[in-house]
Amino acid sequence: MSSETKPSIGEMMAATVPMARTLNLEFTETSPERAVVRLPDQADYHNHVGGPHAGAMFTLAESASGAIVLAAFGDQLSRAVPLAVRAEIGYKKLAMGPVTATAELGRPAAEIVARLDAGERPEFPVNVAITREDGAVTGEMTIVWTLRPNAPAA
Repeated sequence: MSSETKPSIGEMMAATVPMARTLNLEFTETSPERAVVRLPDQADYHNHVGGPHAGAMFTLAESASGAIVLAAFGDQLSRAVPLAVRAEIGYKKLAMGPVTATAELGRPAAEIVARLDAGERPEFPVNVAITREDGAVTGEMTIVWTLRPNAPAA
């Protein structure tokens, strides 16, 4: 058995997605069922009222969606590339202090893989709730992802 350990999805995201490193995102849970990512309270990323900037919250939520997509479909990477297609975010309440994004797939992973198996380019939503430490939902985001099949080898 190798003494090397496989990097976690959070470690992979921090290594390959510069914005995740820049914002010091903390990947606290990543599974095919849900991903939880925390944005620490950092003055450099505050808005004009002292909370996390809307762009930082967008990046937090999109990063959580990417983490669950990798967790759910990492075994498909040899034949398809996950890509974000579009996103919509709603800012519900003032966010102050650290915030956490919790992402969940909007459709069962098996259904999405079955569509890929059928030769389709499936699109699927990932729903994300952004919460303050007191549990209040400060934002909600839906990111539509696709699994783009790789071109056949020539």
